[in-house]
Amino acid sequence: MLASAALKCRDFRLLFAGVVVSNIGLQMQTTAIGWELYDRTHSAYALGFVGLIALIPLLALALPAGHIIDTHDRRGVVMASLAIFVASSIGLAVVSETRGPLAALYGCVLLAGVARAFHTPARNALLPGLVPPDVLANAVTWNSGGWQLASVVGPAVGGALIAARGNAVAVYVCAAVTSLTFFVLAAAIRHRSTERLTHEMTVAALVAGVRFVARSKLLLATITLDLFAVLLGGATTLLPIYAKDILHVGPAGLGWLDAAPSLGAVLMAVSLASLPPMRRAGRTLLWAVFGFGVGTLIFGVSQNFALSLAMLVVIGGLDMVSVVIRNTIAPLVTPDEMRGRVGSITGLFIGTSNLLGGFESGAVAGAFGPVFSVVSGAIGTIIVVVAVAWYWPAIRRLRALASVEPDPIVV
Repeated sequence: MLASAALKCRDFRLLFAGVVVSNIGLQMQTTAIGWELYDRTHSAYALGFVGLIALIPLLALALPAGHIIDTHDRRGVVMASLAIFVASSIGLAVVSETRGPLAALYGCVLLAGVARAFHTPARNALLPGLVPPDVLANAVTWNSGGWQLASVVGPAVGGALIAARGNAVAVYVCAAVTSLTFFVLAAAIRHRSTERLTHEMTVAALVAGVRFVARSKLLLATITLDLFAVLLGGATTLLPIYAKDILHVGPAGLGWLDAAPSLGAVLMAVSLASLPPMRRAGRTLLWAVFGFGVGTLIFGVSQNFALSLAMLVVIGGLDMVSVVIRNTIAPLVTPDEMRGRVGSITGLFIGTSNLLGGFESGAVAGAFGPVFSVVSGAIGTIIVVVAVAWYWPAIRRLRALASVEPDPIVV
């Protein structure tokens, strides 16, 4: 299969371009929000509230968002969420320009969280319909690689723009423009969702995604691996401590450490797109997460900057392998009429594990030190891989991703 197989599909090219452009803007905006809050308050708690407020819509809307995605045209849901992103960014620009109250700034963050609760699962549910099944893994690789590229470019551009302008207004305006650009690109997508379900939003319909995930061995195994790898292997949360107190490389070194995982992910995405399809995707996934744990362990005990940097690149690359396999399995194993609800549930697991993983790493580091926190988390990740491989043998037996078939829906 050609590395550019997915890019030969017109609708996917539009989606991919929109993902890259809009995520650069949103990453710029994330950097700007953190800078402006700390500049105005000099409070770490003010920064912490951003993550908490962003989590509220994810928790509150996961089930209804999934139902709406499965009962409405998914392209339309993506466009509606982008319109909310635009409104949030414009609101942030107004608050920043007028030095409005922090409550208004947090309100805009909350609005962006509402958009994100719909946007990510709708976009992921739309993707399988834009490419042939045998090209889906390639499309996921490009999509995930584009997101990681935005994670590298966005903060750097946002920081440079803040430095040049002296405030964050221009960054918020750019974020609005990039979301609007994706809106226009999404409008040009010709694919329309197949006939949508017309179920009412009952309790049974809302929790159908939860029941499906609980019954799907492949899906549950991949989610469990990701959940505990992120929850326990949160070395990146402690990078400021490592840069200052352990590696002694200062702010410049911290910048390199921050960028290393995304750099590894981008390099791995390019490699995966160029390689033939995986023949043993299940074992590849298990070894990738196992290697993630080993790399985290080496980083935890390292006092050499070059070795630590290399391990973060390796960690980012192996995480990309996990992301590609998981995000390919999820739509293949899920019937089309369930992809919105299942995507919302998996997104809820991933989103909360990211936030809780950072809290867990910080709490353990505060009690026992940063090295203990990273090393114990790495060992925990390795144990989870062994447990998943033993408890769900289906993941070990999984071969080519294209061979995955949808699990039946049990009413």
